[in-house]
Amino acid sequence: MALRNFKLFRGNQNEGTMEHYSVEVDKGMVVLDAIHHIQAEQAGDMALRWNCKAGKCGSCSVEINGKPKLSCMTRMNEYGPEETISVRPLQSFPVMKDLVSDVSWNYEQNKNITPFKPDPLKKGNYIMMQEDIDRVQEFRKCLECYLCQNVCHVLRDQRQKDKFIGPRFMIRLASLEMHPLDTADRIPDVKDTHGSGMCNITRCCTDVCPEHIQITDNGIIPLKERVVDRYYDPLLRLFYKLFRRKSPN
Repeated sequence: MALRNFKLFRGNQNEGTMEHYSVEVDKGMVVLDAIHHIQAEQAGDMALRWNCKAGKCGSCSVEINGKPKLSCMTRMNEYGPEETISVRPLQSFPVMKDLVSDVSWNYEQNKNITPFKPDPLKKGNYIMMQEDIDRVQEFRKCLECYLCQNVCHVLRDQRQKDKFIGPRFMIRLASLEMHPLDTADRIPDVKDTHGSGMCNITRCCTDVCPEHIQITDNGIIPLKERVVDRYYDPLLRLFYKLFRRKSPN
């Protein structure tokens, strides 16, 4: 056992401070374990969101020493023995209390995405290529931890939540747009409603993804390329106008 120093945010959206705590930790513990000890022994009223403690629910998203992480997957031995561990709630969203952020904005964005729309005229079994299955499956590993939303400079620094849907939902759009059995046309929404042009490909969202989804390279960039092909390539734009696919009613 070793004594470790922590600084945890205590407060709400209007006011708050970083409070100091010290707690005995054991080898192999994760940051969530240490916070639970603090909560049990020193700060019983501290708010903390968590669920599975296995890195699969995405509930325990916080900022640890300035970097968005899942506290249940961040081991204490990642930090030096004398290093103070600072934990804050996600900064891109309003603070509800202590380490809990209000991420409800994300659920509202999800409602604005056109859902999967298969061809109603096709009956029976569907046949898909394995590469198509693999591509869509990658995006569906998302935990909705919203670490990528938190680190996105458009949402966090520029506060452009009214113009950009964020990387989490860009990959949801990609999973639908790239599905070989889907017939809906979302490219106009990707360009105008969801703001694909706001992203300038910093790859910060990919860097913090706990599932290692290639958000930028496999999701956002292909969507941006489709927007460019549709609206800015003169030949492809003419071709689309002449032969564009019409979604079945």
